[in-house]
Amino acid sequence: MAATAICDVAALEQLAETADRATRRNLIVALRRMADSLEDTIGTIHRYGHIDLEKAMIKVGLDLGIFTNLVKANSAKTADEVAKDTGSDPQLLKRILRYYNTINVVREVGPHQYRATNITRNLTEEVCIAAMGHYYDLVAKQYQATPSFLKENNYQNPTDEKNTALQMGWNTRKQPFDLMLTLPGAMNQFHTYMALRRQVALSWLTVFPVNEETAGLTDRERPLLVNIGGGIGHQCAQFREKHPDIPGRVILQDVPETIAIALQTPGVENMAHDYFKPQPIRGAKFYFMRGVPHNHPPHQVRLLFEQIREAMVPDSIFLVDETVLPTTGVGFIAASIDLTMLGAFASMERTEAEWRTLVESAGLKLVRTYTYNELEHETVMEMRLPQGNDVA
Repeated sequence: MAATAICDVAALEQLAETADRATRRNLIVALRRMADSLEDTIGTIHRYGHIDLEKAMIKVGLDLGIFTNLVKANSAKTADEVAKDTGSDPQLLKRILRYYNTINVVREVGPHQYRATNITRNLTEEVCIAAMGHYYDLVAKQYQATPSFLKENNYQNPTDEKNTALQMGWNTRKQPFDLMLTLPGAMNQFHTYMALRRQVALSWLTVFPVNEETAGLTDRERPLLVNIGGGIGHQCAQFREKHPDIPGRVILQDVPETIAIALQTPGVENMAHDYFKPQPIRGAKFYFMRGVPHNHPPHQVRLLFEQIREAMVPDSIFLVDETVLPTTGVGFIAASIDLTMLGAFASMERTEAEWRTLVESAGLKLVRTYTYNELEHETVMEMRLPQGNDVA
């Protein structure tokens, strides 16, 4: 039996090295379900009971630079060597590295000897460092408060952005982005995470027919793309890089504090704007949002969409890049973000039917959806003004 198991593990390791992203993700889900089916009660107690410890110790490892130290070594190191390199106590490092081995963050190869794993390498990437900071420094208090928040609100689905688990956890009336402005480094962590978490290869620009929709455009003064709530401007930069010759203005909009640190991309205009106020750029070919509506409950999304609708002309296209949940089989990442949105903004991720209802309530028509990342259900939705018989 042991020999069979070793062969199976070797086959899985070989598959992991050659499989595509979707196959690897499906394999992880299957193996975790198998592991869960084998777990006894004591295992479940300690897995969930210590779940906060996992995140806390990852934060310690990032603060000390343990993961970078092991990755740069390219071979195993002793706990004493890592302690010396990081300026920490050897006995403490032995205990920390021993724990990391149990959660597969490092691999123990001998007495007090450890080497990097795939997870160690993941934890040295800039996007991962920013994300862990964001979740530990900001979101953790929200998660801790969620049970009490839901109980106090009689387990009703939250729709009031002025009464959230995040506000309860932080004992504040501030909205999430306003709160981040008061926390050193929080906004920078957030923008870094948002900018880097999605691979450039997985983009709405790979599926939406920009060239087809802009064929015949000649007016260089007409707004071509208005990126509303576009952060520091990565989407505008990618658009201009991919389509440098399409005539028209590319405009980035966000709050003044974000525009102050935005990228200075040639061919992109940076503009401070509150997207709940009337849209000042009228008649653009494309209005574009990415990951903005899911930060808001339905009544606010409706207002946001209405402001865009009023600025549109008959050939305008409103593109909303969001998660569009399937009716079954929602993945772990999307389901987790949905409940994170619940606690932070009293908002939600939505199915296509829920998006369609919301879009129509704002006087727009959802024409088509283009999914570019099946694993995380990331989709760009094409919305237009109703035409003729589209109007009830």
